[in-house]
Amino acid sequence: MNIPSQGERRDRELQELVRKGRKPVALFVDDAHELRRNTLNDLKLLIEVIADGGGQLSIVLAGHPKLSNDLRSPNMEEIGYRSTVFSLDAITGSQREYIHWLLRDCSDGADPESVFTTEAIDLLSSKLRTPLQVEQHLKLSLEAGYQTGVRPVPVEVAESVLSKKLDDLEPTLIRHGYKMRDLAEELGVKSREIKALFRNQLEPSRSKELQEKMLAAGLPI
Repeated sequence: MNIPSQGERRDRELQELVRKGRKPVALFVDDAHELRRNTLNDLKLLIEVIADGGGQLSIVLAGHPKLSNDLRSPNMEEIGYRSTVFSLDAITGSQREYIHWLLRDCSDGADPESVFTTEAIDLLSSKLRTPLQVEQHLKLSLEAGYQTGVRPVPVEVAESVLSKKLDDLEPTLIRHGYKMRDLAEELGVKSREIKALFRNQLEPSRSKELQEKMLAAGLPI
């Protein structure tokens, strides 16, 4: 397919293509939290172009929580008010059940308490947030338990492999889709200042000021 460079002709050919299909069209965009705001505006215009030609286009944006926060901001209401947000919280609130399921599934139905003590499972389910975190720390705990020759894996071994920075500001924001560039743009500061904040190198008053700005912007801190 040759896509015309001239805007009006491109729009007409796209409208004709959708009409020929005689079906509604759905466009799925993964990692949509990475999209710039100009791109989101262009996607809205694309929906309007298809509608003007008698077609129907729905766009499904899948991304980290940063995306829904962006759509709720006042300068994005033209798009946000036209959007329906569905929150998929993964295993949030069900970490223990997920750990039990994972251990049973990977050990041919063995009792999870025969692999990890109840206290170790309690610790991991309270500290870990995502499936990737759970799988990684179960693996590290099992390796550490094997090396020390203990079974089931006790809470002391599980605690020894837990990252001490799991709930620090930087990893928390990254899990929600915020990179340093996004934060600098959101707060109107230089990236080096964000880096200094993460490293606890800012003056306490300035650190407090930036964190207050983050809270006001709806960031999960």
